[in-house]
Amino acid sequence: QVQLVESGGGSVPSGGSLRLSCEATGYTSTVHCMGWFRQAPGKGHEAVASIERDGSADYGDAVRGRFTISQDRSKNTLYLQMNNLKPEDTAMYYCGADYLSSYQCWALLTGPAGFTYRGQGTQVTVSS
Repeated sequence: QVQLVESGGGSVPSGGSLRLSCEATGYTSTVHCMGWFRQAPGKGHEAVASIERDGSADYGDAVRGRFTISQDRSKNTLYLQMNNLKPEDTAMYYCGADYLSSYQCWALLTGPAGFTYRGQGTQVTVSS
Protein backbone atom coordinates (compact mmCIF):
# COMPACT_ATOMS: atom_id res chain seq x y z
CA GLN A 1 0.00 0.00 0.00
CA VAL A 2 1.01 3.57 -0.69
CA GLN A 3 -0.40 6.57 1.13
CA LEU A 4 -0.38 10.04 -0.42
CA VAL A 5 -0.89 13.38 1.33
CA GLU A 6 -1.16 16.63 -0.60
CA SER A 7 -0.45 20.13 0.69
CA GLY A 8 0.11 23.64 -0.62
CA GLY A 9 -3.30 24.55 -1.97
CA GLY A 10 -4.88 27.94 -1.34
CA SER A 11 -6.51 31.01 -2.83
CA VAL A 12 -4.60 33.29 -5.21
CA PRO A 13 -5.50 36.01 -7.70
CA SER A 14 -5.30 35.40 -11.42
CA GLY A 15 -1.67 35.41 -12.55
CA GLY A 16 -0.45 34.16 -9.20
CA SER A 17 1.56 31.06 -8.35
CA LEU A 18 1.28 28.10 -6.01
CA ARG A 19 3.43 25.06 -5.32
CA LEU A 20 1.71 21.83 -4.40
CA SER A 21 3.48 19.00 -2.61
CA CYS A 22 2.59 15.34 -2.21
CA GLU A 23 4.32 13.12 0.31
CA ALA A 24 4.23 9.38 -0.28
CA THR A 25 4.59 6.79 2.48
CA GLY A 26 4.35 3.01 2.60
CA TYR A 27 5.74 0.76 -0.14
CA THR A 28 7.15 3.69 -2.10
CA SER A 29 9.98 1.63 -3.61
CA THR A 30 7.40 -0.03 -5.86
CA VAL A 31 6.08 3.28 -7.24
CA HIS A 32 7.05 4.11 -10.83
CA CYS A 33 4.50 6.70 -11.89
CA MET A 34 3.42 9.78 -10.01
CA GLY A 35 1.21 12.60 -11.14
CA TRP A 36 -1.50 15.15 -10.56
CA PHE A 37 -5.09 15.34 -11.67
CA ARG A 38 -7.84 17.79 -10.79
CA GLN A 39 -11.59 18.01 -10.54
CA ALA A 40 -13.54 21.23 -10.81
CA PRO A 41 -17.09 21.53 -9.43
CA GLY A 42 -19.54 19.74 -11.70
CA LYS A 43 -16.80 18.34 -13.94
CA GLY A 44 -14.97 15.06 -14.30
CA HIS A 45 -11.35 14.30 -13.50
CA GLU A 46 -8.76 16.03 -15.68
CA ALA A 47 -5.18 14.79 -15.93
CA VAL A 48 -2.73 17.60 -15.20
CA ALA A 49 0.79 16.12 -15.28
CA SER A 50 2.64 12.85 -14.81
CA ILE A 51 6.26 11.92 -14.22
CA GLU A 52 8.12 8.64 -14.66
CA ARG A 53 10.76 7.39 -12.25
CA ASP A 54 13.47 8.63 -14.65
CA GLY A 55 12.00 12.15 -14.59
CA SER A 56 10.25 12.13 -17.96
CA ALA A 57 7.17 14.31 -17.69
CA ASP A 58 3.95 14.86 -19.61
CA TYR A 59 1.37 17.62 -19.30
CA GLY A 60 -2.22 18.31 -20.22
CA ASP A 61 -2.76 20.90 -22.95
CA ALA A 62 -4.47 23.29 -20.54
CA VAL A 63 -1.42 23.59 -18.26
CA ARG A 64 1.57 22.99 -20.53
CA GLY A 65 3.99 25.89 -20.29
CA ARG A 66 2.53 27.12 -16.99
CA PHE A 67 2.85 24.11 -14.67
CA THR A 68 5.96 22.09 -13.88
CA ILE A 69 5.95 18.67 -12.23
CA SER A 70 9.01 17.47 -10.35
CA GLN A 71 9.95 14.84 -7.79
CA ASP A 72 12.45 14.18 -5.05
CA ARG A 73 12.54 10.42 -4.72
CA SER A 74 14.92 10.63 -1.76
CA LYS A 75 12.13 12.41 0.11
CA ASN A 76 9.31 10.47 -1.58
CA THR A 77 7.79 13.81 -2.49
CA LEU A 78 6.11 15.04 -5.65
CA TYR A 79 5.71 18.70 -6.54
CA LEU A 80 3.60 20.79 -8.90
CA GLN A 81 4.75 24.35 -9.52
CA MET A 82 1.82 26.32 -10.91
CA ASN A 83 2.51 29.72 -12.47
CA ASN A 84 0.29 32.22 -14.24
CA LEU A 85 -2.78 30.68 -12.65
CA LYS A 86 -6.15 31.31 -14.25
CA PRO A 87 -9.68 31.13 -12.80
CA GLU A 88 -10.28 27.98 -14.87
CA ASP A 89 -7.52 26.28 -12.87
CA THR A 90 -9.80 26.37 -9.82
CA ALA A 91 -10.30 22.76 -8.72
CA MET A 92 -9.47 20.13 -6.15
CA TYR A 93 -6.01 18.84 -7.01
CA TYR A 94 -5.15 15.21 -6.32
CA CYS A 95 -1.85 13.39 -6.25
CA GLY A 96 -1.66 9.89 -7.68
CA ALA A 97 0.84 7.03 -7.89
CA ASP A 98 1.10 3.71 -9.67
CA TYR A 99 3.40 0.75 -10.24
CA LEU A 100 5.55 -0.01 -13.26
CA SER A 101 3.51 -1.41 -16.11
CA SER A 102 3.65 -1.78 -19.87
CA TYR A 103 1.93 1.61 -20.20
CA GLN A 104 3.56 5.02 -19.98
CA CYS A 105 2.52 7.00 -16.93
CA TRP A 106 0.54 9.59 -18.92
CA ALA A 107 -1.46 6.83 -20.59
CA LEU A 108 -2.29 5.38 -17.18
CA LEU A 109 -3.24 8.76 -15.73
CA THR A 110 -5.54 9.61 -18.64
CA GLY A 111 -6.98 6.10 -18.85
CA PRO A 112 -10.40 5.10 -17.52
CA ALA A 113 -9.08 3.92 -14.18
CA GLY A 114 -6.38 6.51 -13.53
CA PHE A 115 -3.62 5.77 -11.04
CA THR A 116 -4.04 3.03 -8.44
CA TYR A 117 -3.29 5.25 -5.44
CA ARG A 118 -4.76 8.69 -4.79
CA GLY A 119 -4.56 11.30 -2.07
CA GLN A 120 -7.38 13.22 -0.46
CA GLY A 121 -6.76 16.36 -2.47
CA THR A 122 -5.92 20.01 -1.85
CA GLN A 123 -8.11 22.89 -3.00
CA VAL A 124 -6.82 25.54 -5.39
CA THR A 125 -8.95 28.62 -5.96
CA VAL A 126 -8.00 31.32 -8.44
CA SER A 127 -9.95 34.57 -8.41
CA SER A 128 -10.35 36.82 -11.43
